[in-house]
This record gives sequence, structure tokens and C-alpha cells, in this order.
Amino acid sequence: MPNPLFDALFAAGAPDSAALEGQGVRWTYADLAAEAARLHGALAALGVAPGDRVAVQTQKSPQALALYLAAVRAGAVYLPLNPAYTDAELAYFVADAEPALVVCDPSREDGVRALAGTAATATLDAAGQGGLMRAAARAAPPGGPVGRSEEDLAAICYTSGTTGRSKGAMLTQRALLSNALCLKDLWRFTPEDRLIHALPIYHVHGLFVASHTALLAGARLLFQAKFEPEAVLDAMTGASVLMGVPTFYTRLLAHPGLDRAAASGMRLFISGSAPLLAQTHEAFAARTGHRILERYGMTETGMNASNPYEGERRAGTVGPPLPGVGLRIAEPLSGAALGPGEVGAIEVRGPNVCAGYWRNPEKTAEAFREDGFFITGDLGYVDERGYVVIVGRDKDLIISGGLNIYPKEVETEIDALDGVEESAVIGLPHDDFGEAVTAVVVRQTSATLDEAEVLARLADRLARFKQPKRVLFVEALPRNAMGKVEKARLRQDHHGLYRGS
Repeated sequence: MPNPLFDALFAAGAPDSAALEGQGVRWTYADLAAEAARLHGALAALGVAPGDRVAVQTQKSPQALALYLAAVRAGAVYLPLNPAYTDAELAYFVADAEPALVVCDPSREDGVRALAGTAATATLDAAGQGGLMRAAARAAPPGGPVGRSEEDLAAICYTSGTTGRSKGAMLTQRALLSNALCLKDLWRFTPEDRLIHALPIYHVHGLFVASHTALLAGARLLFQAKFEPEAVLDAMTGASVLMGVPTFYTRLLAHPGLDRAAASGMRLFISGSAPLLAQTHEAFAARTGHRILERYGMTETGMNASNPYEGERRAGTVGPPLPGVGLRIAEPLSGAALGPGEVGAIEVRGPNVCAGYWRNPEKTAEAFREDGFFITGDLGYVDERGYVVIVGRDKDLIISGGLNIYPKEVETEIDALDGVEESAVIGLPHDDFGEAVTAVVVRQTSATLDEAEVLARLADRLARFKQPKRVLFVEALPRNAMGKVEKARLRQDHHGLYRGS
């Protein structure tokens, strides 16, 4: 019986061609396959059976990627976890997923063993060493990949949990494979590509979008432990593609070494996981001659939309829906379809969508319409060219004086002001209006912009009800591990601003 995902990931790369280099290793596709087989042996020796969950909380390393591939080879369900989670946070995921094995950094071993219950534990450090690798050296590699169907689970990825307990999105082999094959073709990946991989691999972006797309094409991964502008610029001399979050591009723009010569060998820059400011898009194009390709996805669905490889890459949009992905804009409560240009809930349907939330039928039922469309929680519209424009999360919608205000519209005007680096617009409790539009702004270095000036310059740009009641200045906006602004934290930090208003 085949193992569709594992088989596909090793189908395009010639055994002796380079698969991964960096962090102290240079592996061919044969080497990577052998490493996955050895780790499959370790998983089996530790009691992992097909369908069992394998929870992994380790630093990024080539061996950690091989461990993921080993879990797929073994027919297990991979559970990637942020290394920053505390033992108390980890306890929730272990209790919810009930893994057969928890892999952690050696420094965390005692705490993890105490909360793991009946699960086995093993260690893997940032250098790719630890008890797991010793077990792999002792174990006999199983003869081949465990047979699985496309409907079998390959991974459970937990949502960020910024609005409550994290939910485990159940990702099947079909969901992961169909999405990656689509991206490989859409973004024109070939065996000649060399992808700078500076993303974490506990998240959909780095583990699936980047790694899968490159491996399915037989391309090479240039593995970096983390994003460092200098290291990425150095790697660009021998690379062709960079995938990153917007922070990658703002930090590259702040580096004097970024210019057309530095980017001359690159064919594609891709951004996702958080909104890319239009001014970042334009500044990068001016400096390098490359227009960043922005795309849109989420934990539960993988990628849903992408600006085109050939054709206009429109700043402020995430492009048309991917081939095979149905996308519609709907009235949030009723689900009634809305027309072009109308703002509503973004809903998607396709083989890329998760099978629901792990052991959570109530949340699963809430997330899907009767016709199978998944409610993303994002608000947006489709413009006259068929490009999707995201205006915010539904939980970020501000209702002030009974009127709906989309933060993105206000942020776009503020971000365009001289002296503004970036902004986040939130709604805060207000006795009279219900919610008050509030702007949190980061100034550009040496800018002297103040609240009165921002408000004055917005006066003829926005309707009165959309204009902020207050403008607060901060050194930096709080962000999660993938660069998304944590508006829930901003709302919490400034909750009582209008108390008594």
C-alpha cells in the first residue's frame, strides 16, 4: 500500500542530488531518505504505531525535519509545537492530543517527562543530537514506508490560541499533498531551485509550505536556524527563492547590503503569515527590482490564494484563489453570498481544508457551513480583477455607534502618513459609542509625529466615525512567532483607556 505524501516528497529528487544543506549538514535526497528511515526505526522502537501522535517541541535542525518525514513514513500523526511554550502550556497539548511520544530539547527533559503521563519521551537538541538520535543509531530501519490513504491524518497543528484554548486542526495526507503540489506548479518550482529556508518548522509556513514545495520539486533547501539578514543576504548569492514573513522583508530593507546586485540571482520572493504593508512591497521593488509575491493561508487550510507568478502582483492583495480552491465572500451570520467589492466573511472549500478540529466536534460544526465551506474568520472582499483583499479578522471588527469599521481601512491611511512606520487599529470599550476606534502607532526613527498631527491629517481622509478617538505611540507592536500583530494583547493592555468617557 502506498504512502502518498511520503512517496511524493521523494519522487522528484534524484537520489544523488542535493536536498538540504546548512546547519552542519549536506544531504542528498538519498541521505535525507536514509535519515528518515533511521528515525522511523527509532519511533518504532519507542512504541509509536501508525495513527499515534508524535509531539515534537525542539529547536530547528535538519534532523528535526527528518523526524517529521520519519513520522510520515511511519504513518504517525505529527504534532509540531513552538519551542517557546512553557511546561504549563505544553501540558495542555499533551493532555489534548494524547501522544505516544513527546520529543523535546534535553534541557526540558525532566519537566516534559513529568507531564507526559504514559507517553514515551526522547530528546533532540538544536545541533541534531540527543537520545532520539542514539535510539535511531541502535534501531533497525523498517523496510519501507507504512501504507496510508490520502484520508489518513498526517499532522495535527494547533491554532495560535490568541482568543482562547488552541484547537488542533486535523490535516490529512490529501490536504497537505494537494496544497503543496498546487504551489509547486503555481510558483514554478523545479529541481534547479534553491530555497532559503529561514522559517521555523513548528508552523505550517516553514514545515509544509516551504519544505513540501521544495521537496516535491526535487529542489534544494538552504537551511538556516533562524532569520538573520546578513546570513540571508549571503545565501542569496547561491539561491533562487526566499519564503518569509513581512518582518523578513522590513529587516532586509533596513540592511545596507540589499540592492539589485544582491538580488540579481533570485527569481522569487514570497511573503505570508501576516499582512505585508503596501509601502514595504513598493520599497522592496524599488531597491531590488523584484515585486514580492504575497499569498494567503492559515493553519486549518494551508494556502488559499496567491498573487500570480506571471501577471500583476498587487500590493495590498493576496491574489486570486488557488486552482481547486473555492473561495467566497459571505454575510457572516446568514452565510449569504456577497457580490464583488462587498466586505464579508472569507470562506473556502477544497481538498486543502482540514478535516476538523481534534476531538472537538462542537468547534468543528461551528467552523463549517452545511455545504462544506470553511469559515476562515477573516473579513475581506474580491476586487474587480478577482484579487482577494483582506481587511481584518472578524473578531477585530469595530462597531462604534452602531456602525461597522474595518481596521485595515484606517490602518492603510495611517501607514501612508510621513513619519509612520506601522500601525494597528483596535476597538476599545467606550460608555457612549460602545467601542472607540483607537490607533496604536510606531513612529519611524527620528520622526516627531504626535497625536494631534495624526488626527489632523486623517480628518479629510476618513469619515468622522472612522477616525480614531485616540492615537497611542509605542516602540513596537506585539507580535506572535509568525509576525502577526497580537491585537488581543493591545486590547487587553489598553482596555480601560476610555473608562468613564
